[in-house]
Amino acid sequence: MEIEQKYRIRSMPDLFGCEKLEIEQGYLCTDPVVRIRKCNDHYILTYKSRDGVEPSAVAAQINQEVELPLTESSYLHLREKVDGNRIAKTRYRIPLPDDHVGELDLFHGKLEGLVFIEVEFAQKADLESFLPPEWFGENVSTDRRYSNSFLSKCEDLSVFRTEGSPKIHLANTQS
Repeated sequence: MEIEQKYRIRSMPDLFGCEKLEIEQGYLCTDPVVRIRKCNDHYILTYKSRDGVEPSAVAAQINQEVELPLTESSYLHLREKVDGNRIAKTRYRIPLPDDHVGELDLFHGKLEGLVFIEVEFAQKADLESFLPPEWFGENVSTDRRYSNSFLSKCEDLSVFRTEGSPKIHLANTQS
């Protein structure tokens, strides 16, 4: 079972020394989710069945998830069958208090500038006791716009700029 929360961020944390992953992923199906992912030199097929959103004050997405290894050639074969856009992002794994790890994603291409962080929890009790650092922003776990499967269908970030939408943190990724 996967228990996770996603947050916008208020400010960029110090990423010095954090593990860095280059990720490309695409979706063969979004209901249920069937995803392929290249993460550095590893290739994975993921199946997620959505159990739903935890009905509590600390809303979280809860999924059943199965991951299977792929070879590079099978990944490349499936890559041609992806629906929508392939997502490219740089992920930083950031150590957090209480042995949690935040996965900060900086998106590239059509989603350039979008940044958010996700934290996975081993059990519901960990989720309920989690205190996000000050640089975390709003919990967007229930906002479908922050799901990668939804983002794979976006041509740009206009979905975040509609009237009444909360502002997202757009990172200045130019250095």
